[in-house]
Amino acid sequence: MNKHDPNFDRVSRSGQRLGFVHIVDDDAAFLKAIERRLSHAGYTVAAYNSAHQLLDNLPSESVSSCVLLDVRMPGLSGPGLQERLSGLGSTLPIIFLSGYPDIPVTVRAIKAGAVDFLTKPLSSDELLRSVERAIAHHEAARALKSELDIVHAHLAALTPREQQVFELIIRGNTNKQAAHALGCTMRTIKAHRQRVMEKMQVQSLAQLVSLAQRSTSPARINRGHDWMSGLSP
Repeated sequence: MNKHDPNFDRVSRSGQRLGFVHIVDDDAAFLKAIERRLSHAGYTVAAYNSAHQLLDNLPSESVSSCVLLDVRMPGLSGPGLQERLSGLGSTLPIIFLSGYPDIPVTVRAIKAGAVDFLTKPLSSDELLRSVERAIAHHEAARALKSELDIVHAHLAALTPREQQVFELIIRGNTNKQAAHALGCTMRTIKAHRQRVMEKMQVQSLAQLVSLAQRSTSPARINRGHDWMSGLSP
């Protein structure tokens, strides 16, 4: 395996920083050619000649990256590696490579989350376009995760009563309706609402609702719905 330092950020000729590409293929000549092509284009590249080599050196997701993965390999196949990575919680975009078109395999790979499926031999333009899209996909996913981590940290700082007020507010309830639902005074609701706004670091109801919409924690949504279902309309 020819593996570069993951802390080394290669830049393109224009000075723009590009991402990290992990290539997994048991064809040594093909592996070297693709590695050379991507390195020349400005990507940092790690090459592996088996799925197990990549699993033994799990890629970091601290930089925008993607995986170029051959479908058929001795031992663990490309789809098998895709399943293993998914089980490990990896969000790295996967581009599958195959020596011949295989519609059933392609469909299964895409349904399992692959971002592209390329047939060998590859043109440089086709390869670079696909990698560029995959890197952009991962960059956007990383940015969203970072944003959601902040939102969820703010949500976790709310007290149980503040969480109840938060749920009522984002569902469009007025202070009077929230007070009736919780069996308290409007003054109490206003105080809780102010603390919710401060902890969520927002200045307006519109911003609070926007944060709630970007928060995609199913567990939190389900807890809120379970609690809300016990309220009278």
